[in-house]
Amino acid sequence: MSSLIRTVVEGGPKLAKQTIPGHDRLRLPSWLKREIPKGDNYFRLKNDLKKLNLSTVCQEAKCPNIGECWGKTSTATIMLMGDTCTRGCRFCSVKTSRKPPPLDPEEPVNVAKAIGLWGLDYVVLTTVDRDDLPDGGANHFASTVKHLKKFSPNIMVECLAGDFGGNIDMVKIVAQSGLDVFAHNIETTEKFTPFVRDMRAGYRQSLKVLESAKEFGNEHTRSRADLNKNKFLTKSSIMLGFGESDADIKQTLKDLRLANVDCVTLGQYMQPTKRHLKVKEYVTPEKFLEWKEYGDQLGFLYTASGPLVRSSYKAGEYLLRKLAQNEDIHASA
Repeated sequence: MSSLIRTVVEGGPKLAKQTIPGHDRLRLPSWLKREIPKGDNYFRLKNDLKKLNLSTVCQEAKCPNIGECWGKTSTATIMLMGDTCTRGCRFCSVKTSRKPPPLDPEEPVNVAKAIGLWGLDYVVLTTVDRDDLPDGGANHFASTVKHLKKFSPNIMVECLAGDFGGNIDMVKIVAQSGLDVFAHNIETTEKFTPFVRDMRAGYRQSLKVLESAKEFGNEHTRSRADLNKNKFLTKSSIMLGFGESDADIKQTLKDLRLANVDCVTLGQYMQPTKRHLKVKEYVTPEKFLEWKEYGDQLGFLYTASGPLVRSSYKAGEYLLRKLAQNEDIHASA
């Protein structure tokens, strides 16, 4: 079984708020330091992606786990529709433009070919926001899922989608494309949303997207002739370190459960460049463990919580392990 990401963070000092003398940026704690990417698998995967003209969020968003994921598990989160986003969230290092290059019509097939080469059990597809397109890229997203399922019928597909500007009809297209997990990141608490995310995004809008995706996905699953025991799942992610309070985080987790979200991840925000929002706090591994326990208490199918946890952190490993153990996959209708 191919695991998605295998990152374990243990220990670390209790105090995380350390400043560099003469600077207002926090010192990077030991538990967030990573090795330089290397290894045969890392370079093989990098070359495969280049040959097929594919982008990954691992590279574009400067994910700190890229060395481990690519070097040991040969896993990548494919980013569809190019490497240029129409939005400018203050935490994200992906390139932005009002008019990105046109879509590559061969991309859905190329993605299916790449995944077939790697022999994965679980794949995560994500995308830049394409507000310049009438459908926000929803049909391109759905086409990729359908090609994947055609080339690799047994693969589980997670789609980490944008909000499509709140257009629920576009959410439906993706949710009913044949995927297994619909993910959309709420990113931060309601209080910090206007300061962290692009002005076109919205906390309540994201909750509506997740809630609607759940309804559409369940509807599609019930109507399929090849219905199996697995339920359609939804997922979201929260970054910590902007200065949010415990009460803010608890409310966000409660809101996600009220929107019938099944899985949630919590990770540390890390400032990608000097132009982006500064880190206000490095949350300790011990505190992340508390959030995992709280999420489990709320009833999430799984709560992945840790300093280096990202949206696709151990997604396949968690879910496939559940299936292998024949545990119930609950999904609130």
